[in-house]
Amino acid sequence: MTSLPGTMPNWNNAGVLPPIRPTAPGDSIDRSPYTLNLVTLVNHFNSMLSLDRIAILNGFMKFRASLHQAGIVNGFQWLDGSFLEHVEILESRPPRDMDVVTFFHLPDGHDQQSLAQRNPLLFDHKRLKTSYMMDAYFFVLGNPTEAYQVQKISYWYSMWSHRRDGLWKGFIQIDLDPSQDIKASAILNPAGGMHHE
Repeated sequence: MTSLPGTMPNWNNAGVLPPIRPTAPGDSIDRSPYTLNLVTLVNHFNSMLSLDRIAILNGFMKFRASLHQAGIVNGFQWLDGSFLEHVEILESRPPRDMDVVTFFHLPDGHDQQSLAQRNPLLFDHKRLKTSYMMDAYFFVLGNPTEAYQVQKISYWYSMWSHRRDGLWKGFIQIDLDPSQDIKASAILNPAGGMHHE
């Protein structure tokens, strides 16, 4: 069965997301980073019956809630790391965290300094890792130096499109828009329990 745009691709035989959909033509834009809505992502991993993955998804939802509370609602996130690999097979262990780069537009009335001063814990890398299980990085969109923007986004793409052993792989893009977060949280934790559709 062919995956449709906006659906979560399955792991390939190497235990990673394919960098391009195997059935898509070479010039198709339906390739990594795969653009998904938040509900699709949560449904996909929630169906795996893995407590470790559920815990990481809960951390991701709490991380997003903190971003939204700080006014960070315009932009997108790239998701990667062991969470998006079949590490249970590849390395005989559960995933430990999720790697996230949040590409965002500054909230109205803020520059980078004022946003960081008002929300110091949100940009504390160590705290985000321990509190939310997120290996989190940030990138402000709209920088007037276009070459810098291209260079930095290319950096993250090149870092995340390959495993350390050089294997080419895919990753996921999720919009920062908070409109789907309530529904995604309800799927993840309905009435205090796990739910699978």
